[in-house]
Amino acid sequence: MSQPRTPAQVLRDARQKDSRDKRGRVLSTVDRLLADNEPITFTGVARAANVSHWLVYAAGMREHIDAARRRQTRATTNDTRAATIAPAGWKVEQQLLQQDNRRLREEVDRLKTAIRRNLGQQLDQLGAADLSTRVNELTALNQRLQSDLERAQALITDLTGQLNEAHDDLAAARTSIRQLIRVENTASATP
Repeated sequence: MSQPRTPAQVLRDARQKDSRDKRGRVLSTVDRLLADNEPITFTGVARAANVSHWLVYAAGMREHIDAARRRQTRATTNDTRAATIAPAGWKVEQQLLQQDNRRLREEVDRLKTAIRRNLGQQLDQLGAADLSTRVNELTALNQRLQSDLERAQALITDLTGQLNEAHDDLAAARTSIRQLIRVENTASATP
C-alpha cells in the first residue's frame, strides 16, 4: 500500500507537471515558428506559448531558442523573404550589383568569343610573313583585355564588399533594435 501524499508533495508534483507542460509548449512553439519561417524572438515565443519571459530565458529553453534563431538566420540569408525585409535601397543596390555582374560576365564571354573568331579569320587571311607581327598585336590586345577584365573583377569585389558591409550594418541595426525592445519590455514589466 502506498502512503497518502502530503499537501506539499501534491503541490510539488503539480508544479513539476505545470513546468513540464510550459516547457513543452515553448519547444513546440519554437519548432512551429521555425517550420513556418516566422521570426523567432524570445518575446514572440513567450507570447505564442503563453508563458512568462523568465521561462524562455531559463536554462535549456534559451539554448534551444538561440539554436533555432541561428538555424533561421542561416536559412534566410539567401531566402527571398530576407530580401523583402531589407530596406528598398539595399534591394535596389543588390539588384544593380547583380545586373552589373551579369553584364560584365556576358561582356567577357562576348569578348573572348570575338577574339577567337577574329583571330581565326585573320590567321587564315595572313601570310606567314605577317603572322609574327599579327601575333604580337593580338598578344598586346589580349593583355589589354586581361587588364580590363582584372579591373572589372576588382570592381565586382569592391561592390560585393560594400554590399556585405551594408548587410552587416543592417544586422547590427536589427540587434540594437532588439536590445532596445528588450530593455523597453523589461522596463514596462517592472512596476
